[in-house]
Amino acid sequence: MLGAIAGDIIGSRFEQSPTKTTDFELFHSDCRFTDDSVLTLAVAEHLLLGSDLIDTLREYFLQYPDAGYGEGFLRWANSTSREPYNSLGNGSAMRVSPVGFAFDSLELVLDKARETAEVTHNHKEGIKGAQATAAAIFLARAGNSKEEIKRFIESHFQYNLSQSLDVIRAQYTFDATCPGSVPQAITAFLESENFEDAVRKAVSLGGDSDTQACISGGIAHAFYGKLPDIISAEVHSRLEVPLRQILTLFCDRFSCP
Repeated sequence: MLGAIAGDIIGSRFEQSPTKTTDFELFHSDCRFTDDSVLTLAVAEHLLLGSDLIDTLREYFLQYPDAGYGEGFLRWANSTSREPYNSLGNGSAMRVSPVGFAFDSLELVLDKARETAEVTHNHKEGIKGAQATAAAIFLARAGNSKEEIKRFIESHFQYNLSQSLDVIRAQYTFDATCPGSVPQAITAFLESENFEDAVRKAVSLGGDSDTQACISGGIAHAFYGKLPDIISAEVHSRLEVPLRQILTLFCDRFSCP
C-alpha cells in the first residue's frame, strides 16, 4: 500500500501538466498527497477497524477537503445520500490497494474490491477496475510472475495488456475512466524493472498521472517488495500525522514490506 501512496505523491505534480518522459525529479517540492492517498487510507482504516466504509470515506473527505477529488465524488461526499452514483471513473481503482494486501485468498480480494468500489462506483467498469487492480496486487504478493499476472488480468477482465507502453504513450491522452487508465497503469508495471521504474513509466504516459502511478505503484510494491528507504522516508514526510499513523498501523497489521 505504501507503493500506491508513493506513486500518488510522485505523480501529483504532473496531473495538470503531463509529461511523456521518465526523466524527471522523483520528489519535487510540488509533490503532495492527493485524494488518491486520502481515500486509500480511508479504505485501510475501514479494513483495520471494521468501520462503515461510506462514513469513513466521508470523514476523510471532511478532514482533507482540498485533496483534489473528482466532481462525482465531491457531489456524493457533500450530499446526504448513501446511494452510489454509477461511476466508471478510476477512483475505485486508486483507493483499492489495501484490499490486495489485507486478504489471503483471491476470492476474498475480488469480493472486497467489489465492496469498496460499489459504494460509489457501482458501474460494471468501475467495479472491474478495482477488482483488476486488487487482483494484480494479490497475485504479485503471492509470488506470481508478470506473465501469470498478465494472463489472469486479460482472461478475467478482458483488458488488453499486449500493447507496448511505447505504442500506448504515443497516442495516449488524459482519461480518468477505469477502462481508459487501469490497463495502461498495469502495463507500466508489467514493463518495469523495479518499483521506481514502474512509477516513472506510469507517469510518462502523460495521462492521469497521480492515479496511474498510484495503481502501478501499488502493484509494483507487492511484486518487488520493500521500497527503497529514501522513497519511504519521502512519503512519510509528506503525509500529515493522522494519515501516517493509519499507514503505519496497516503496514504493521498486514506485514506490508
